[in-house]
Amino acid sequence: MKRRQFLALTGTASVAALTLSPTGSARAAGGGSGRDYYELRQFILETEAQKQKLDAFLKEAAIPALNRLGLKPVGVFRPAEGLSPVYVLLRHKSLDTVVNLNAELAADPDFLSNGEEFINAPAEAPAFKRMESSLMVAFEGMPQLERPVSNPGRVFQLRIYESPSVRTGLKKIEMFNDAGEIRLFREVGLNPVFFGQTVVGTRMPNLTYMLAFKNMEEQKAAWKKFVSHPEWKRLSAMPEYSDKAILSGITNLQLVAAEYSQI
Repeated sequence: MKRRQFLALTGTASVAALTLSPTGSARAAGGGSGRDYYELRQFILETEAQKQKLDAFLKEAAIPALNRLGLKPVGVFRPAEGLSPVYVLLRHKSLDTVVNLNAELAADPDFLSNGEEFINAPAEAPAFKRMESSLMVAFEGMPQLERPVSNPGRVFQLRIYESPSVRTGLKKIEMFNDAGEIRLFREVGLNPVFFGQTVVGTRMPNLTYMLAFKNMEEQKAAWKKFVSHPEWKRLSAMPEYSDKAILSGITNLQLVAAEYSQI
């Protein structure tokens, strides 16, 4: 087989593997299914001045421009403790807006004018240290973003589950979608904002989800109810769903919403 043919075939196989449903059928992730795409941007900051500039840019320039393009709601989240990183969650209805977003923003005079200080920050006074981004497709079991709480002082939990292989990653997604873990989350008060399978990003394969609570007390009570629930004990005791079998790492972040966040 020629090298070019081999690369084409193996590349196609890799993409198909990442988008296999838990039942084993391959399809384009999210294509034609009404499922959201989520872009999660992470701004690494070093100074309070950078934080203030980022806040002003997001509030006065970026979020209004994104809303004009149909990207709404836009979430902005800070660590519960410390300065950085700041997370910005964008909800896309199609891959077209992912691909064309920068060009669309560059053609928006209000965005360029209102965000000039941030966009044109010089090398000696950078607006941020670095920005990283990941792209996800919503789970079939929760195809669209939700805003379960909106009160001031609300708190969020961002969790990333890494898996040792594509197949085990899909098994964890199956656990949420088909085995009833999302349903159980809702029942005990673990209020989901989104569940997403990462299709472009770091530390793959992984899935990411966000939960929202009115306050920390509600969060603690919900997790206590979850871990003691008979259904969770049954699921977690199944060898095919054990953390040891399907997970290789868990990131757990406590976040709070910026006062101008739309989520």
